[in-house]
Amino acid sequence: MFDASAVSVAPPPVITPVFAGIPAIASSPWAYPMLESVHTIGVALLLGNLVLLELRVWGRGVEIPVLPLARLALSISLTGFCLLGITGLLMFAAAPGEMLANRLFVIKMGLVMLAGLNAAWFHARQGLQRLDATARAQTLISLGLWIAAIICGRWIAYL
Repeated sequence: MFDASAVSVAPPPVITPVFAGIPAIASSPWAYPMLESVHTIGVALLLGNLVLLELRVWGRGVEIPVLPLARLALSISLTGFCLLGITGLLMFAAAPGEMLANRLFVIKMGLVMLAGLNAAWFHARQGLQRLDATARAQTLISLGLWIAAIICGRWIAYL
């Protein structure tokens, strides 16, 4: 007869993550909500100014010279993007394992990367000087990517 008590099974190895996160952010009653609030301000600064510039690319506000508007709008958008990056990294640091396991987080990061590549292509081909059909298409792609990233980010906590 087989004696199961004679068989010893070793417990599975403990896998220690390289970076376990900063639990003080997640456990603080005010830190994570504050980061989310500043993150939302970053979204407003980024997207609001991109939409303004994209409307100009589409021919709205022709009395406003595109290059001075772009200097202003893009500098404010960059400020928003920096706020998003800093607060996003800190929120990620609260629970990196959870974030990396969340499909919507991974999709959001992919969308942000694609938005960045689209912006690099737009500026490399001098879309603001051309204001052509490709530039207009790139602005629609930009808007779609950012809106999709915002939706994914909003749903991270729920799925």
